[in-house]
Amino acid sequence: MESQLTLRLPGELAEKLERSAKRLKRKRSDVVRQALEQFLDTEPEIRPIERVRDLLGRVESGVPDLGQRHREYLVRRLRRGK
Repeated sequence: MESQLTLRLPGELAEKLERSAKRLKRKRSDVVRQALEQFLDTEPEIRPIERVRDLLGRVESGVPDLGQRHREYLVRRLRRGK
């Protein structure tokens, strides 16, 4: 091994580790190494906005207060038939 890491585990987590090591018939350090490898190899959680960011755009209406008076503009447009 090239590097050593020492850490403290809460009692419940230490018990889970012990049970897994016994069930898998491996050393606790092997189980920790495998779990750490799986965790680090998986893609990190991607925020939903990042999944669709390239689909989002920006539309310029030319109407400066469209955000505040959108209903009024919509009704007016519907009445004109456009």
